[in-house]
Amino acid sequence: MISKNLRQSVTFQASPHEIYEILMDPQKHSALTGSTVKLERKVGTRFSVYDGDIQGENLELIPDRKIIQSWHYADWPENLYSKVTFSLKEASNGTLLSFRQIGIPQKYYEEIKQGWKDYYWNPMKEMLKKQK
Repeated sequence: MISKNLRQSVTFQASPHEIYEILMDPQKHSALTGSTVKLERKVGTRFSVYDGDIQGENLELIPDRKIIQSWHYADWPENLYSKVTFSLKEASNGTLLSFRQIGIPQKYYEEIKQGWKDYYWNPMKEMLKKQK
């Protein structure tokens, strides 16, 4: 199966700690996605978001700096996982999140590329605006 890699960068008006918490705290992640989230802050533990439609495993966690996870989407072949990396760096106007996802099946690439914007980055910006 042909796969593609995705890179995106987005700046949030919040601290790296706030962004890390939204991604790794199950209640905050659930508020962000409007879905059931099962998530622990331990390497090697499995997680699910969007009511189980996305599942994976925590591969590396560096609080407030980096999250590396495997991700499997419900409509993908059973044993196919991509690898996502969220890197957080303090910036003059908040936090720069550098995102990378490797191993996306080509036929899902455009949908996933847009999905990160529609289901994560834009809602996260709105969520942070409401908290201020």
